Amino acid sequence: MSKIILGTVQMGLYYGINNKLGKISLEESHQILLRAYVSGITTLDTAEAYGNSHKVIGEFHKSYPNYRFNIVTKIPHSIEKNSIEIKIKEYLEDLGVNCIEILMFHSFDSFKSNQFTVDKLLELKSSGLINHIGVSVYSNDQLKYLLDKDDVTVVQLPFNLLDNYSVRGDLLEELKLKGKIIHSRSAFLQGLFFKKTNDENIIVRKLQSELEILNEIAIQSNCSIEELALSYCLHQKNIDNVIIGVDSEDHLNTNMKASSFKIEKDTMQKINNIKIEDLDLLNPSLW
Repeated sequence: MSKIILGTVQMGLYYGINNKLGKISLEESHQILLRAYVSGITTLDTAEAYGNSHKVIGEFHKSYPNYRFNIVTKIPHSIEKNSIEIKIKEYLEDLGVNCIEILMFHSFDSFKSNQFTVDKLLELKSSGLINHIGVSVYSNDQLKYLLDKDDVTVVQLPFNLLDNYSVRGDLLEELKLKGKIIHSRSAFLQGLFFKKTNDENIIVRKLQSELEILNEIAIQSNCSIEELALSYCLHQKNIDNVIIGVDSEDHLNTNMKASSFKIEKDTMQKINNIKIEDLDLLNPSLW
């Protein structure tokens, strides 16, 4: 469970292509966080852009002072250098922590356009307010650019049954050789894998044949699509942490059970053999 990072976007916003429950209530959010912590999940992924999720986490820390999560959060896409320290201290106050484990640039474009802030972030790192600087990316070209950026010690990238080893594998190897910490997101492709393959959703229709292959692989492996998707990510040796989101405590329990599934090497190879030509179909920001 320690390899799993719990995403909190649904605690602050309505989010996800397969989300039928909407934003999670404060009470339910705290139940999810409590269940996660006692089960061994000790890191949360959040952002100022995720509605009031910072304050939801902060309220949890006040209510359960003996339970303290490590925090991965993200700075806004646009920020003035002189306001960074104020912003970080605001985050610490809202989150109820003394240090941010990883401060991420929310996107590669944000990283490129805010290069002037890196020196200030390194200063805050030296002072102990943050431990790592990271960048969230979508494409392999963006990953290649970050290979030689020594100040960036964490990369967050999409990785799942379709956005898979055939797409990212070689770069994962290179990133690890450079000493980067790798977080994967979109393990369930925002819930796309749980939709019926005859759904009228345009992305489902375009990926119908590949989704049918995945369902057949799950049947052959005697597992659910959730077990297949999560175990595929968790068993990647070059991925340090896998970020997942949930919409209820029951959903978290289902994910924790799914995480114990042991995927076979030949099953992983079948998944690796699936290659999507149009990678834009795997980018939820373009849906």
